[in-house]
Amino acid sequence: MSTERKMEGKTDEVVGKAKEGLGKATDNEQWQAEGKADQAKGGLKQAGEKVKEAAEKAKDAITGK
Repeated sequence: MSTERKMEGKTDEVVGKAKEGLGKATDNEQWQAEGKADQAKGGLKQAGEKVKEAAEKAKDAITGK
């Protein structure tokens, strides 16, 4: 699940960059804003998964797995 969630986050970032770029090219402020929001959402998904992985590694280190 973790890898799948990270890929979703990366996809959101890529789509966001494209949307923002298209918004800049067409002078569409709404698309620019949506693109930035998509990028932020993607970054948060990836960060959340990194935190989960770190917590699992810490738990494993404590329990000796």
